[in-house]
Amino acid sequence: MAPLKIFGFRALWSPYFLVFLLMLITVYFLITVFYRRNFKSSEPLTTKQGIIFFIGILLLYAIKGAPIDLLGHLMFSAHMTQMAILYLIIPQLLIIGIPQWIWRKLVNVAGIKPIFMLLTKPLIALILFNVFFSIYHIPLVFDMVKTDKITHASYTLVLFLLAINMWWPLINQLEEHQTLSGLKKVGYIFAEGVLLTPACALIIFADSSLYATYSNPAAWQEALKLCVPSNKLSGLELTGPEIFNSMSLVQDQQLGGVLMKIIQEVVLGFVLASSFFEWYRKDQEASNHEINYM
Repeated sequence: MAPLKIFGFRALWSPYFLVFLLMLITVYFLITVFYRRNFKSSEPLTTKQGIIFFIGILLLYAIKGAPIDLLGHLMFSAHMTQMAILYLIIPQLLIIGIPQWIWRKLVNVAGIKPIFMLLTKPLIALILFNVFFSIYHIPLVFDMVKTDKITHASYTLVLFLLAINMWWPLINQLEEHQTLSGLKKVGYIFAEGVLLTPACALIIFADSSLYATYSNPAAWQEALKLCVPSNKLSGLELTGPEIFNSMSLVQDQQLGGVLMKIIQEVVLGFVLASSFFEWYRKDQEASNHEINYM
């Protein structure tokens, strides 16, 4: 396997993206700690919220700024690991890590509220995310997104926002936004597991390489331009992604589908367990309240 360092520091560590995320963390703590009292109905930042938000940003850099982002252009399995963490884990961390009072102010903005309320309706949120995720993995769409910087950035952002919408009904803590409870949460989680399966199955059971950006040297080099500076890339003599991967293209592709499904099942299993225990706790509290009342 060829060393990744041939692509240079910028491709490996995305310093501009790192600076952006450091600025984002700075703004977060300025608003939630130092200038919080300037906002009406604000609440103190808890240690749990601060840690969870920081972990979310750290994971975001790890998969979109650190070497795994470059690996995602060389190995399909690395790309699918990126997708799983970006859309199944990070949105949850940001929803929990951003204080409720900030979410309440954001979602109640006049121009945002009606759109947000529509897009976070459980059925709509579930269908939109999974439809866009499945469309993304249609070979023609995938290769187009992976070889155009603007299209790639736009589709990634839209899919990330849809992922936030998809997780919102399950884990948001705003009382006025509790649209799911009890068995409905369990059903929602199972539905998410089922709806993501066709895209993963297409990838896992394909007997040939589906995507030109991993099998066609010209398309692959075009895709590399998304993370490797053009002047650096032009000075390299590269034949194709196989020089960075000991697996065949089909094996790497199948591994990517399997990893996506495994990570999804682990994440959904954790959320299911959390939802069940929350449901049980509330049921017990209601029962105790009735007994005390009697």
